[in-house]
Amino acid sequence: MASELTTIPFQTNSGDTTTLEAFKGQVVLIVNTASECGHTPQYAGLEAIYEKYMHRGFTVIAFPSNDFGQQEPGTDAQIKEFCTTTYGVKFPLMKKIPVLGENKHPLYRYLVEHSEPAEEVPWNFTKFLLDRDGNIAARFHYKVQPDAPEVIAKIEALLGEKPSE
Repeated sequence: MASELTTIPFQTNSGDTTTLEAFKGQVVLIVNTASECGHTPQYAGLEAIYEKYMHRGFTVIAFPSNDFGQQEPGTDAQIKEFCTTTYGVKFPLMKKIPVLGENKHPLYRYLVEHSEPAEEVPWNFTKFLLDRDGNIAARFHYKVQPDAPEVIAKIEALLGEKPSE
């Protein structure tokens, strides 16, 4: 896996510290999320693609953030309850983090600096797709639905590739 990105620590919704190394060999879609956003229904699409492809080595990782319009005001426990009750989310939810500005989480600092376009995350539900080696393979605008043809095509192409040794 791409060493620098995969060694950046972050916390799961339950408070355990992990890194992307825990997802080694998987195709990973990283998404900054919010529960009170006009794009919140994308949770349903994220869960659908997670369930469709998880058995082939794909996962979604959600990073809730309150950076855009204060649209994620809840606690981590409230966020988990909302996601599981409202959208049946089973993919990994992480602790709420900042994805903008000086206090931006190091994971998002890396994603923003090493993706195309290399610019700040513009809104909730911006997506970063990583290949099985932890390299950034694609970045999708927040208006692009999780099940959009370009997202599915890229996921399927990456799932067909073997991780490097």
